[in-house]
Amino acid sequence: MKTLMVQGTSSGAGKSTLVTALCRIFSDRGLSVAPFKSQNMSNFSYTGDGFEISRAQAVQAVAARAPIIPEMNPILLKPRGEYNSMVYVYGKPIRMMHASYYYSSFAGTEGIRAAMAALQKLRVENDLVIIEGAGSPAEINIPCDIANMTIASRVHSPVLLVADIDRGGAFASITGTLSLLAPGERELVRGLIFNKFRGDEEILKPGIVKLERMTRKRFLGVIPKIKIEIPDEDSLDAGLKEFSWTRESIQTLEREIEELGRLVAGHLDMDALEKLIR
Repeated sequence: MKTLMVQGTSSGAGKSTLVTALCRIFSDRGLSVAPFKSQNMSNFSYTGDGFEISRAQAVQAVAARAPIIPEMNPILLKPRGEYNSMVYVYGKPIRMMHASYYYSSFAGTEGIRAAMAALQKLRVENDLVIIEGAGSPAEINIPCDIANMTIASRVHSPVLLVADIDRGGAFASITGTLSLLAPGERELVRGLIFNKFRGDEEILKPGIVKLERMTRKRFLGVIPKIKIEIPDEDSLDAGLKEFSWTRESIQTLEREIEELGRLVAGHLDMDALEKLIR
């Protein structure tokens, strides 16, 4: 019934890929693992037996060696333009909603109830649930964000905060994100990660020392930028990959996930990470 949450300082920070890797790493360690993302906006989905969820959570389920079920992504938003999205709950379309209505009326009522019920089911049935956040937890303009700290706070989940260092400004994005969180939310952030690094890690060390001193958070590792043929999560990502759920494609995906798991495990402080979920 333990949880671990991965949040990012921005969209595209690598949350989905990191969750995929962690699902395989902890599955390799003998735990029954399930991925979870309360709310996902994506037009790329996995269609199961009478339900449809984001393909990111479907890929993570493959990594976790778990059956793909709708509770892994209880709310899916499929954009339809003009700030409208078709809203899916437990894999089934319910109605079209404008963004203003979704955040002001739906998210904090029906949305959070569906998300928490799904998460509770996964927690009961698994040793570990690895939760993926959405966008950034510091979007203070959103009136009801049920994809990040609301979820982490309700289940008292330790949070890993990951920043895309390839884009630049990673030190500032981490400190800025933490500064915008409420004190209780900041307390939940237990580890910091840089993702997509290219170059010599030695040049980062002075900054990492300062970052740990300023934030009083443990720095867990630097993950290099690599090419992995895992399907992208949504239309925000460039270079979208076609993916069909055939036996051959799943076998290829399994090989990619194994490689990803080994790489991430080799660049994170796994001893410190495992202590967070004990």
